[in-house]
Amino acid sequence: MAGREFRDEQLPETRFEHVDLTGSRFDRVDLTRSSFSMVDLADVDIRDTAFSRVRMRGVELMDVDISGELLRVTVNGIDIGPLVEAELDRRHPERAKLRPADPAGYREAWAVLTGLWDGTLERARALEARDPALLHESVDGEWSFTETLRHLAFATSSWLGRAIQGNPSPWDPLELPWDTMPDTPGVPRDRAARPTLDQALELRHRRQGEVAAYLEGLTQAELDSATTPVDAPGWPRPNAYPVKECLDILLNEEWWHRQYAERDLAALESRPRGDGSGS
Repeated sequence: MAGREFRDEQLPETRFEHVDLTGSRFDRVDLTRSSFSMVDLADVDIRDTAFSRVRMRGVELMDVDISGELLRVTVNGIDIGPLVEAELDRRHPERAKLRPADPAGYREAWAVLTGLWDGTLERARALEARDPALLHESVDGEWSFTETLRHLAFATSSWLGRAIQGNPSPWDPLELPWDTMPDTPGVPRDRAARPTLDQALELRHRRQGEVAAYLEGLTQAELDSATTPVDAPGWPRPNAYPVKECLDILLNEEWWHRQYAERDLAALESRPRGDGSGS
């Protein structure tokens, strides 16, 4: 029997009992206050999903891969968030410099990130020499390397160009927001674009230079201030944001997306030569 489709329907308080939903897709579904008992979630793929105030009892977690922000996540009575953060700091000592409190600290943090990305780009260049199509390859449904560069340019334009510097529409047509961002007038989202690495890097380096130039003149008073809301469609929304928060978002985006890129480059590098799909 073919699967049924429920779209734009309101089904609160619905009860599913002895129901087979194998292979079903839930997209923009509100499951707030739902209850799951004796549910098989094996091989489930969950992305961009909030788990705030979730209680799990009697669960079995085996071969589970979790990537996300862990705040007050208690497992068997132990808050694992600080343990994970401490282990990340041990594995990546540079993280200590990515929590700055003054302008000099932000300049140092940006220099650290730039240096780390230089090494990642060397790996990407080696893959490009092997097969340029690999840099457009998605690994396990994640962004390709060039899409990652395009997204980081978008993040810089959004949090520096728009939020801090007040440009209502700072984006280049090649820039890429996150996948689930609603279509917004003036915000580009061309997922079909296939720029060369040099084309993606030209935009990427331009945005990196804008951050470096801004940080060079950053004062403590400006760091301690808030942005002026931009009254125009786009991202972030027209609010006043602490400048420090905007800059911390940029550091966080840069560090994590490099981790993802390194992980996926390693997967691509491990493939036998001639095994690129070219997708």
